[in-house]
Amino acid sequence: MTCVVGIDIGTTSTIAILIRPPDEVLALVSRPVALRSPQPGWAEEDPREWWDNVCALVPELLEQAGVTSQEVRGIGVTGMLPAVLLLDRDGLLLRPSIQQSDGRCGAEVAELSAQMPEADFVEMTGNGINQQLVTTKLRWIEKHEPEIFARIATVLGSYDYINWRLTGRRAVDRNWALEAGFLAVRERALSDDLIALAHVPRSAIPPVTASHEILGGLTTQAAKAIGLAEGTTVVGGAADHIASAYAAGVTKPGDVLLKFGGSTDILIATDKVAPDRRMFLDYHLVPGLYMPNGCMASGGSALNWFADRLAYGELPAARSQGLTIHAHLDNLAAKTPAGAGGVQVIPYFLGEKTPLHDAQARGTITGLSLNHRLAHIWRALLEGFGYAFRHHVQVLNEMGHPTTRYLASDGGARSQLWMQIVSDILQQPVQLLDGHPGSCLGAAWMATMGVGLSDDWSGPSRFVSLGARIEPNRAHGALYDAGYARFRASYERLAPLHLGTPL
Repeated sequence: MTCVVGIDIGTTSTIAILIRPPDEVLALVSRPVALRSPQPGWAEEDPREWWDNVCALVPELLEQAGVTSQEVRGIGVTGMLPAVLLLDRDGLLLRPSIQQSDGRCGAEVAELSAQMPEADFVEMTGNGINQQLVTTKLRWIEKHEPEIFARIATVLGSYDYINWRLTGRRAVDRNWALEAGFLAVRERALSDDLIALAHVPRSAIPPVTASHEILGGLTTQAAKAIGLAEGTTVVGGAADHIASAYAAGVTKPGDVLLKFGGSTDILIATDKVAPDRRMFLDYHLVPGLYMPNGCMASGGSALNWFADRLAYGELPAARSQGLTIHAHLDNLAAKTPAGAGGVQVIPYFLGEKTPLHDAQARGTITGLSLNHRLAHIWRALLEGFGYAFRHHVQVLNEMGHPTTRYLASDGGARSQLWMQIVSDILQQPVQLLDGHPGSCLGAAWMATMGVGLSDDWSGPSRFVSLGARIEPNRAHGALYDAGYARFRASYERLAPLHLGTPL
């Protein structure tokens, strides 16, 4: 039996999968990760916890599947991006990771924008000047933690760190380098001028690798730690959102993935570069393609907040029906007409990333009257994220990217009501997926390609099947057109009130 391992270094959990090409999942296991926020707006993690999880999960995979270490041919690692990890010259971690969702460096964003016209930066990198850039986070460290900044020898991303622990080789995935702000998008090469903006030595940014490129073999120490054979091949790895969309079947221009996780994401496959500050830009895992994408700051996290903090009184009723609180609220909201009786939610509870890049944006509920019930607000919350997706689709279309097929994945896609609302607001069918384990599958297939077990870029489609297809209710089209116009206008009018609001 020949197998490969895929590992996902996620924000809330580490997930590992063992597959046997061409189409069999042998095992899937996970362990939680602690996200820490020692200051308002901060998001940090301990990378050593990721490594400890990897060391525990790989043996668990082998035991669950009943295979030996000698049967594993390759390893692919994926993870959130662009996290910031710093090593000194001896390979010691200098501080906890700074996560992609961290919001501490607003002043550094302003400084960089004053130093370099954003239009020039966008044209070079494909991405705008924002708080996700590694450049701005490094400038923050230089200013606030100078003793750490002075010791920086290497800057890595989340999965690049795990790859280094596995192989001893310091390298970065090209999409980490691109979203970090260090890579010239058209040249596909690191730029000395861009790296200089981060005030670190050129040597601090390692060479760039492609996702299916062979990075190296397991070191003796790593092989012993994770229970695999020394020399087992490790490939370059991939950004989690790109690996997930690829594994979901977003492989042709116009394919779109709507991800309903803790945050809500949208990703599209295209064969052209169209830099735009409103969206992020990454390389597709399939050669010759690109993947513009948007990430909203909240999604399932906002629904959890509402259910836990505002709808807790419904918990006994949900339990009496054998339902989760979310499913119970869905049932209540399904009896509420489209448009939520005039109630509207702007779901910018953590500020907003794309396409606004407005850290000061805030969530609002408007249109309330004494006749409204909890169900109206829950439905309005679901509709708010539908409108936010429509905003992203509008921007993608304005960028010259036609959107022709919509797929939906992650936990929120299990809500039939939410999927129907999104389909109605977009006035497009939404195809659900069955058996999609997430980005770990994309990483595993990169390993499959890297070690030569397959040359089929459509391979992940054998692991994921199509579920129900949600058709839009055409009768709701005009109502949601008007609701979308109000949604956009409400943010524009309320935005000035949120300026200077502390996180």
